[in-house]
Amino acid sequence: MTFNKLPSIFKQLRPVSIGFDNLFDHFENFFDDDQFFRSSLTSTFPFYNIVKKGDDKYDIELALAGYDKKDISVEYADNLLHIKSIKETKSDTDKDGVIHQGIAKRYFSKTFTIADDVEIEGAELKNGLLKVSLHQIVPEGKKPKKITVK
Repeated sequence: MTFNKLPSIFKQLRPVSIGFDNLFDHFENFFDDDQFFRSSLTSTFPFYNIVKKGDDKYDIELALAGYDKKDISVEYADNLLHIKSIKETKSDTDKDGVIHQGIAKRYFSKTFTIADDVEIEGAELKNGLLKVSLHQIVPEGKKPKKITVK
């Protein structure tokens, strides 16, 4: 079954939703690209957690044992957070005395969709765990308010 043949709920929501065009376009493109859709949802490496820390703070934690800061790229553009490994070219003779390598530094790429009102505060690699901290900022215009009818 191909995912791009599914009826789009987003097309049904457009007539009753205002200001969500970018979000709908993003998800339609996500489902239209079968390869990206499958690789995003079926890739299990690296293992990760998404942790909610209070009402407006989140952490994305990726288990990256054996990786160093120079081995990882974290980029944010167009509401997409891309975390991937950077391939380094090492010769077989440059393994720093490793007799057996059971901890593989294989290539990976993870992409997370980030809402418009979420800011990325930073990323830290500590003890084999990459933590990307996020903060949801609710603008005054989106906070509930009472409207007086005249």
